[in-house]
Amino acid sequence: MIHTYSGYENKVKANLERRVRSMGMDDKIFRVLVPTEEEIDFQGGKKRIIKRKIFPGYVLVEMIMSDDSWYVVRHTPGVTGFVSPGARPVPLEEYELRAIMKQMGLDEERKPRVAFDLGDPVRVISGPFVNFTGKIDGINVEKGKLRVIVSMFGRETPVELDFEQVEKV
Repeated sequence: MIHTYSGYENKVKANLERRVRSMGMDDKIFRVLVPTEEEIDFQGGKKRIIKRKIFPGYVLVEMIMSDDSWYVVRHTPGVTGFVSPGARPVPLEEYELRAIMKQMGLDEERKPRVAFDLGDPVRVISGPFVNFTGKIDGINVEKGKLRVIVSMFGRETPVELDFEQVEKV
């Protein structure tokens, strides 16, 4: 795992891949990944799927460790160093790598993560409860529904709404 300037992860990936090709290191540096996951986001009542970086400022590199490969990676523009307790990089443990790959959805078929969490305050933006505010009490990703507790006539009432009908406050 390498550390980069935050926000430059994709640029570092492109730079490193270009350097690997130009310096003939394809046999020692195999894969460069920016760990991301898909997330469903709702803005202005519109649903969109965005890619969110799991570890901002970090890039994974699959490589055979040698002085040459270390030099190529370490001297790539935007790379600030390897994540390591000592001078030489230490590879990720197999269970750590599996967990990251699973979160990225490269291990199995996954559904995108939802941008809502239990307890989040939301405002209803469409439907019969428009302009009501409340807190999320339940999330059903498969159906695309939220259970929101709104205050109506002085009582807290659970209301089932589509993801598109609410926005975070």
